[in-house]
This record gives sequence, C-alpha cells and structure tokens, in this order.
Amino acid sequence: MRRFASLFTHPAARWVLLALALGFPFVASSEYQVYVMATAFIWAIAVYGLNIITGYCGQLNLAHGGFFAVGAYALAILTSDHGWNFWPAFLAAGLVSAALGAAVGVVSLRLKEHYFAIFTLCVGFIIYLLIDKWEALTHGAIGIRGIAAPDGFGLVDFSQTRPFYYLALGFLVLAIWFAGRLASSLLGRTFMAIRNGDALAQSLGIDLMRNKVLAFVLSTTYAGVAGALYASMIRFIGPEEANPNHTFDMITYLLIGGFGTLFGPLAGTVGVVWITQSLQFLEDYRMVIFGPLIVVLVIFMPRGVVGTFLGWKLRKDAEAARADARPGVDGMSGTEVKPHA
Repeated sequence: MRRFASLFTHPAARWVLLALALGFPFVASSEYQVYVMATAFIWAIAVYGLNIITGYCGQLNLAHGGFFAVGAYALAILTSDHGWNFWPAFLAAGLVSAALGAAVGVVSLRLKEHYFAIFTLCVGFIIYLLIDKWEALTHGAIGIRGIAAPDGFGLVDFSQTRPFYYLALGFLVLAIWFAGRLASSLLGRTFMAIRNGDALAQSLGIDLMRNKVLAFVLSTTYAGVAGALYASMIRFIGPEEANPNHTFDMITYLLIGGFGTLFGPLAGTVGVVWITQSLQFLEDYRMVIFGPLIVVLVIFMPRGVVGTFLGWKLRKDAEAARADARPGVDGMSGTEVKPHA
C-alpha cells in the first residue's frame, strides 16, 4: 500500500507514469486500444476542469458536460461551416467556452450549495436543447460532419490515431501541470478556503464572487478545450455530445479518483474507461457489475482511490513523526534509550 501511495506523491513516479504513457502505443495490441486511451485522456482533461470548480472550490457544476459540447460545436462550426483552420478554431473554442462560463458564472454563483447545482443542471439542459433545436447554427439532430483534424507538420499527421494520441497526451500533461501549479498557488489556496466555508473565506478578506467566477471560467475553459479535441478526433458530433449524462459520467470519474487531488481525475477517468471497455461484451448488462463496484468504492473509499491512499500516507507520516518526537525512545527501533551512567 505504501508503494501505491508513493505512486502519486514521489516526483520520480510521475516521470515513470509519463514514460508508460509515451510507450503505450508500442505495446498496445491494437490501434483501437490506442484510440480508447486517447479518448480517456480527452475526458480526463475535462474532469480536471470539473475538479477545479468542484474539488478545489467546492461548487458542484452540473452543466460541465454542456460546456464540453460548446467547445466541440464551436470547433465544428468554425472548421466545417466557415472553413477555419484547426488551430485558430481551437483557440476560439476555448475562448467561447470561457466567455459563456463567465456569463453563466456571474448569474449562477450568486446561489449557494444545492441551489447552484440545480441551476447549473438547468443550464446543461438548456445547452442540450439549443444544440438539438437550433438547426440554423448546429444542424440539429443531423449533427456536423467533416470536422477538421489538427494541422500536422512534416511527416506528422494528426488525423492518424497514434499521432493524435500523443497530441492528446501533450494537452493532458499541460492540464495536469497547470492544475498542480494552481493547487500550490495563492489562488488555489483561496479556492480551497472558499470550499471550506464561505464565512471563513470572507473573514480572511476573500472576494467570494470574483474567485468563484474565476474558478468557474477556468473549469469551463478546460471543458471547452477537451470538447474541441474530442470533436477533432471523432470528426462528427451531434446533440448527444451535450447530453447531461456526460456530466454525471465525469462526476463519477472524479468521485472514484478523488475530489481535490492532483491525480484523482486521471486515475478515475482512465480506470473507469478501461473497466467499461472490458465489460463491453455484457452490453446493457455491464452496469450490473459496474454499478455495485462504484457503490463499494464509495462506501470503503469515500475520498476516492487517490484521496484515500494520500490520506493513509499522511496518517502514517504523522504516526512516524510522533514516534520520532517521543522522548526517551529510539525512533528507528522503537526501543527505550537509557542515559549513560
């Protein structure tokens, strides 16, 4: 268990994880497995965004899947309908998601706790309905085809599975790096103070509204970037991409991995994606196994897989520190140290 916990805390272990990710396409048994892992990386980017607003700031956003779809549709409309190149459209997709997030955040974050969650759930349904019914812009139920793949360079063609896998991995690494820097910064600690209680944060002089909106915008930007990558990978999107069920999928990933942890979104997303893929042969009955598994994890690991092991490591470190500080006891052997005569 100690070794498992060190996987998420030791700096060298992070390089090992990166090396494993870089080598995965060479050991995968099929191109489909590489495609599945690239999909998991994209969803993980979106879950990292959800972790900012929910795990760090303590605000449960139930419209996160809608902002994922906004990024996807922004890229699709600009490249397919207006002939934009991928990278300008990709940047615009992130900006559109951020701008919409700011507008929704200013209104919704005046509400607290479950009122905020209910409001954002309604926002998610509104986004879904607009995408489904606004045929002049989104093509309605027909969806959008011919979405541009990322522009490559030299011999690199991002329309191929393996190069796109490394592109998704690169954005995931960037997303994790930013999340880690955010968590250790003054802004990240401000978000966590708000999570611990509005009254406490206000007593410290924190501007609640400004910081909540900033967390919301960062979160929706992550979602929009992930949605744009997803649209460029599958090259076709429809209203189903805005289905509010995707938000609950991402909450499940975060719940299993661990809210407010750096590697919880990655562990939860990749783990659940591969578990569901391995149960595909059960078709509609796979939830008979997967559902109870989630219940067991929630009961015995309420802080998620990563959060539980990090908590265990903190307790072990605290016990070791108390043993070392105990007077008259050798911290290494635990035996009493007798004074010299």
